[in-house]
Amino acid sequence: MKRILLATPDADALRTVREAFGSELALSVAPDWDSLRGKAAQGVFDVILADVTHLGAAPGRTPAEYRERLRSLWGRNPHAEIIALARPAEVREAVDLVKAGAGNYLTYPLSKDELLYVLESLSQSRKVEHELSYFRDEFVVGDTRRVARMQSAVMQGVYEKVKLVAPTNTTVMLLGETGTGKGVVARLIHSLSERREGPFIGVHCGAIPEPLIESELFGHEKGAFTGAARRRLGKFELAASGTVFLDEIGTIGPALQIKLLQVLQDKTFCRLGGEQEIKAEARVLAATNLDLRAQADSGELRKDLYYRLSVFPIEIPPLRERKEDIAPLAEHFLERLSRNYQKDVQGYHPMVLEAFERYDWPGNVRELENLVERAFILEGSHMLTPASFPAELFEGSQVAAAIPLDTSLPLCEARRLAVNNLERAYLTELLQKNRGNMTATARDAGVTDRQLRNLMHKHGLRRAAFRPENGN
Repeated sequence: MKRILLATPDADALRTVREAFGSELALSVAPDWDSLRGKAAQGVFDVILADVTHLGAAPGRTPAEYRERLRSLWGRNPHAEIIALARPAEVREAVDLVKAGAGNYLTYPLSKDELLYVLESLSQSRKVEHELSYFRDEFVVGDTRRVARMQSAVMQGVYEKVKLVAPTNTTVMLLGETGTGKGVVARLIHSLSERREGPFIGVHCGAIPEPLIESELFGHEKGAFTGAARRRLGKFELAASGTVFLDEIGTIGPALQIKLLQVLQDKTFCRLGGEQEIKAEARVLAATNLDLRAQADSGELRKDLYYRLSVFPIEIPPLRERKEDIAPLAEHFLERLSRNYQKDVQGYHPMVLEAFERYDWPGNVRELENLVERAFILEGSHMLTPASFPAELFEGSQVAAAIPLDTSLPLCEARRLAVNNLERAYLTELLQKNRGNMTATARDAGVTDRQLRNLMHKHGLRRAAFRPENGN
């Protein structure tokens, strides 16, 4: 049974749709935009065929404006394919609607063969998407200027400080919990500075063993230690015309503290095993999630180094203290994933955005980014739905409400839809729990390995998305 919502003033188009599907058609008709939006919010449909005028077509409209209308139709029907219907003179508007996320467009007079061909093509495309293997690429930081678009007053204050300090050579200390975006702000400072054409070199001080970090930062001469077969330049030399970003600066030991103090105070350093003084020309940005003042008071960190590092501190608040930024960040991550993966996902289900607002975000922006990426890989509809996110995100909310109950459908059809939604959500959670282990998942679900594979294929779930190396 093909469930179609049709919104068109063309009586011939109505007849064509009925002829195309015959007894396999469950048709609902809407005479205008208000009726179209209302029926889309109340019923469940596979396809929405709508005249471009009902979708807001008008000269000068942008794809962004069309996208809002499409999203309002997908709120209850995230899997529905939306096809725009246009007269020959309205093809430009129809193309803009496709750019905004509509599946395709058809022109009047409507042809039965064209209608069936377009719907079959969209169905095949969706199947191909489900069969693709998605591999987690190493993302570059992306558009660091998104900081400027944050809506919270605290992040606007951060951006104002960044704009003031970026053109200088002042050492900046970025403070905040893990995952708040200190690296993004560091890159933003670099990109707004006069050193933007030079290199930006980041060093995670806590990830490098103490015996090696001095060589990593300042380089070494041939024979400086066992295995030093040739001279090696350190990060400070390599970034001479740019910026060195020292992340987790609070983890460095006493010996390196002395050498770093020399760099900040005298603007010189020597390679490990060398005697020649080298001019330190790179700008220094640092970051930490620790209380450096407490470390200085306890003697873990030299006080003179603390004062040199803290010339211009910028504190980045945790995400739970700036909930206004969640939606813009989520949109940014979704746009970037859509560009990189060429997958048609247009927005978030309202329940997901509500859950984002309630959640405490212990992992901050990094956790949000990882959750959105995982959901994007799992999602098989036009919107990111609750089924693609971990269940703990919705604790205390009525997730079951995400399964639509359409009393206009026969009981058997409503039951089938509910079972499909439940199966996908159940398998997603079980695969996540077992980190992609098929044997364990089949055992816990009480099915055979073959049955599990068939169910995963049915719901577009890929084992690779749940493996530990994919961050799950």
